[in-house]
Amino acid sequence: MPITRISLRRGKSPQYLKALGDSLHRAMIETFDVPPADRFQVFHQLEADELIFDRDYLAGPRSDDFVFFDITTGKPRSAEVKQAFYRRLAELLAEAPGLRPEDVLVTITTAAREDWSFGNGLAQML
Repeated sequence: MPITRISLRRGKSPQYLKALGDSLHRAMIETFDVPPADRFQVFHQLEADELIFDRDYLAGPRSDDFVFFDITTGKPRSAEVKQAFYRRLAELLAEAPGLRPEDVLVTITTAAREDWSFGNGLAQML
């Protein structure tokens, strides 16, 4: 059950945000072994002075369209699976909403089963 926090500059249309989320979810289904109904995404739209990033660090040049995908997942994935995911996500985002690969930053954090509660005060994965 990955949950993704997606941070970007304020001002994108609802259609743009939907395309970001749809492309992310498709990449997760295709490469990360995520079921189609397992979709949890939170969008953070920030003012320009609230999203600070280096324009060239280890990639770039980055533009004002920079998007940060912060993924927390419960199931560990191999380095090969993560690399395939990064590639597929960049490809799909280039198609829709037209995001340049240089403007995509992804972090993945793995949490243990006991770190999740899906409601009702229970740890359903234990």
